[in-house]
Amino acid sequence: MRFLLGFILMMSCLAGCTVGPDYTRPSVDVPAVYRFEEKEAMNSANTLWWRQFEDPILDALIDETLAYNKDIQLATANIEKAAGTLMQSRSQIFPQFNYSGGGTRQRGSEAGASAVPQTYPNPQTAIQGQAGASWEIDLWGRIQRLTESAQASLLATEEARQGVILSLVSSVASNYIQILGLDMQLKIAKRTLETYAESVKLFDLQFRYGQVSQMTLEQARTQYETAAGKIPQIESQIAQTENALSILLGRNPGPIARTQTIFQLKIPEIPEGVPSDVLENRPDIREAEQNLIAANAQIGAARALYFPTISLTGAYGASSAELSNLFTGSARAWSYAGSITGPIFTAGSIAGQVKYAEANRQAAIVSYEKAIQNAFADVENALVSRRKLAEQLRAQQRLVKASKEYERLALLQYKGGYATYLTVLDAQQQLFPAELDYAQYLASSFASYVNIYKAMGGGWVTESENLYLNLE
Repeated sequence: MRFLLGFILMMSCLAGCTVGPDYTRPSVDVPAVYRFEEKEAMNSANTLWWRQFEDPILDALIDETLAYNKDIQLATANIEKAAGTLMQSRSQIFPQFNYSGGGTRQRGSEAGASAVPQTYPNPQTAIQGQAGASWEIDLWGRIQRLTESAQASLLATEEARQGVILSLVSSVASNYIQILGLDMQLKIAKRTLETYAESVKLFDLQFRYGQVSQMTLEQARTQYETAAGKIPQIESQIAQTENALSILLGRNPGPIARTQTIFQLKIPEIPEGVPSDVLENRPDIREAEQNLIAANAQIGAARALYFPTISLTGAYGASSAELSNLFTGSARAWSYAGSITGPIFTAGSIAGQVKYAEANRQAAIVSYEKAIQNAFADVENALVSRRKLAEQLRAQQRLVKASKEYERLALLQYKGGYATYLTVLDAQQQLFPAELDYAQYLASSFASYVNIYKAMGGGWVTESENLYLNLE
């Protein structure tokens, strides 16, 4: 017993010899500033930014998405799976206890060569009860590295869920804004179609009385049918976007209610931040780093296979032919043992595992660096897109204004006999697509704010996750 206690004490002292590299974050080249940084940026990155649009329907849609979206539910299930794996890995650090019990009664033959001797009771009864324990001493830190890897994998799945939330909230807002933009296009198309219908009716009447040529009438009809063909195209886009948004909400495909127009949306603030903040705010970067930590820990677990495994086992119980005697001192039985096993020749099996783990860490480093570069590119693209879309929207607004004036003057000249209807037709053919493009650019401009918040990440992702957890 003294030898066993001394052995355990010695192994416990040596258990701190963890093999394998400890994790250190790779150094990355972080830009000092953004190329298209906004001077009017506000400290709003940690707010529930979609509420700045001041559209209660949008707020309700995002709440519904966080409560019922299948991707979030799948990501949550993956977290539970990773937590289970961590519990399994961590449990190996501690001694494992078990128990067993059983009873048999048998009668042997009393005839022949295998007859039971008359001095033995026949039939016989045997009752056993035993408690056992086993413990693998983590001398080289193999179990510790496996636990470290499992814990990092759990954190990675939690970051993956936050990444899903980031993507879903942004997608819901973008799709909703797109629907409002399409609503505006549909309204423009229907209004234009009504105007063209009045022109066709007027020219048809004038053609019957010989006041205009058939060419003028057919020009008006061509213009009318062009606008008429645009309406089902826009209605199809609305239905498809509604169906896509319904799936994000966890619903079956169907219509999406809205009570406001795109002109009633408020322009949200632009979040401020420095490039280094992206490393802390983006869930995909944090997920990539946790995967790197997990891969790094696997190297230590693989290298530990080169060293011997030391295990202790023990058992204590009782065995008796009578249940009443099972708990007496004479029925006691116990045992304890220690074992050591180690590799001598594995034909490269362990070396292959170590090589695989080291290559997996190198791949994780590359993925981590790539995630960082992609994140900075996303932020730069979102910032420049917002700025250039604002310029494009102002130019399109001036184009619509000029086209309306062109149409007004063309109509005056036509009515005064100074120009043909072809001039009016040309003016109207420029105005109609200009108005449709303006509606599209306006929706894209609002969506660019969504992309900025998505690219920068921020504490709002955590706020959204808390909102999701409260809705469960």
